[in-house]
Amino acid sequence: MSGKSGRTGLAGLKALHRELQERQQADEAAEREMRRKADEARRAAAEFRALVGEVVPLKPDGRVDPAPIRPAPLPYQRWADDSEVLRESISDDYGADWLIDTDDTLSYRRTGLGHDVVRKLRRGQWTVQAQLDLHGHRVDEAREALGEFLRACVRQEMRCVRIIHGKGLGSKNRTPILKEKVRRWLVQKDEVLAFVEARANDGGSGVVLVLLKGAARPA
Repeated sequence: MSGKSGRTGLAGLKALHRELQERQQADEAAEREMRRKADEARRAAAEFRALVGEVVPLKPDGRVDPAPIRPAPLPYQRWADDSEVLRESISDDYGADWLIDTDDTLSYRRTGLGHDVVRKLRRGQWTVQAQLDLHGHRVDEAREALGEFLRACVRQEMRCVRIIHGKGLGSKNRTPILKEKVRRWLVQKDEVLAFVEARANDGGSGVVLVLLKGAARPA
């Protein structure tokens, strides 16, 4: 037993010796590799300095680097407003079956309203609270101005307004272009209950009186 144990102990020592030698060799190899890389880095740095030469720092010139330009914010509100305008857009091609012949003038009243609404409107029983003068406007300008005017009047709870479109005396061929277009636009607006051509002393065929809905109130 003692002879066998001695042989086993000797073999273990030899194995441990070999392991220590291998570790030492590995450490030496790693150290050699580190020295090699360090030497390569020093040579590369020396070559770079030789190519570049002496470096002289630039003198301060007083310039200040500007702050980076921030991107413009996305116009979400304008897009929403544009969508609302498109939703409420009015057309020049709206049919003419809305016209009612009353006292030789063209007038309009929304379905469900009595004939007396038109008569009272023409007689001035509603006080005119605001007016829009479209003289000098091109058709597109007049359409946009009319839509904005009506929305503003409803927000301010105005019920009766005057729109001056003119008699067309200054237009080509003396044709009242805006007269019919204004009426076509008005009937397409939900806020318009009725309208009628003004009496002669109130502007006659160059003016239309408009009755508007009251502003919707929260429940």
